Amino acid sequence: MDSGLALIFIVSFVSLFVLRKVAKKIQLVDVPSGRKQHLGTIPLIGGLAIFGTVTLALFMTPDLARDTNLYLFCASVLVFTGAIDDKYDISFKARLVIQVMMSVIMIKFGSLYLASLGNLLGFGNLTLNTPLSYLITTLAVLGAINAFNMVDGIDGLLGGLATVTFSSLGYLFWLDHQLDLYHFCLVIVIATIPYVMLNLGFPLGQRFKVFMGDAGSVFIGFTVIWLLVNGTQGESTPLRPVTALWLIALPLMDMTTIMIRRIRKGQSPFKPDREHLHHICQRIGLSQRMTLLAICGLASLFAYIGVLGEQAKVSESIMFNAFLMLFATYYLSITHIWRITAFLRKININMTELASKRANRENRS
Repeated sequence: MDSGLALIFIVSFVSLFVLRKVAKKIQLVDVPSGRKQHLGTIPLIGGLAIFGTVTLALFMTPDLARDTNLYLFCASVLVFTGAIDDKYDISFKARLVIQVMMSVIMIKFGSLYLASLGNLLGFGNLTLNTPLSYLITTLAVLGAINAFNMVDGIDGLLGGLATVTFSSLGYLFWLDHQLDLYHFCLVIVIATIPYVMLNLGFPLGQRFKVFMGDAGSVFIGFTVIWLLVNGTQGESTPLRPVTALWLIALPLMDMTTIMIRRIRKGQSPFKPDREHLHHICQRIGLSQRMTLLAICGLASLFAYIGVLGEQAKVSESIMFNAFLMLFATYYLSITHIWRITAFLRKININMTELASKRANRENRS
């Protein structure tokens, strides 16, 4: 398997350079604009390289993903739609229709749906009837795809969060001896690393920089929900539904918070803006790299709590209530971030003034 993983890394790395040239010729590039503050045109091929590498791995080892043909069909349609969106900027309504169609195909032809939400409320297992389970599964697919799409705002962030999620999932699959899905998660992580390297300018500098593109973010989001449904439903489940919330906590909370705020302002929940967590972190003074480390660190902490709760078999209702409290804290903090920031700055100024006065008194004495 080690040689296979090395091959996956090499294929992904080489694919990025091949696709860079193609992207520049066909103008599949990101151009700086009001919301996109980067230098020069950047090829939008990171997701295509990862998807191509994962597809090759699945052709070589078809049993990794379970229902591999169905998974590749749905993922291919979504990636193709994402690439078209990267090139021509299609409407969010058209994208949503296609995402709904793929979720319906996943449900009907793969029998992959959320039939049970677990014992979230402490009153017994929440079993869903068929129409409700189909509806909630479709919403979960849309939520995962768009959550990972919306966090793709600074260098390394989407790749970093994807690595956190797939690593956590892979670990839980490994603990449950579901080695096929464990290896599948490992393949995605290894295929993502070369993209993260070039996206951050390592080791070849900014000249060879690439972006993930919508093709990549929808692929990551769809694959996450595919694995989460596989992992939480059926007879042998390596994780409970509530644990899934913790594994994707940060992208999920960021998306939900920003959508609620947009709706409260009378705007479309899908209207792009610069109000995401990564934008806020930079506006309060963090550098892009510090923002990346802070957000990925938080995501890792939340995923660790989820994994720890799963291993210790902490009550699902306790884990769910803790998640709700976490989300409420996150929402209120983001909503009042500027008041909080002003308060902290005021404290900092007062402490600086006190320290200065104390130093002056000591100098006089």
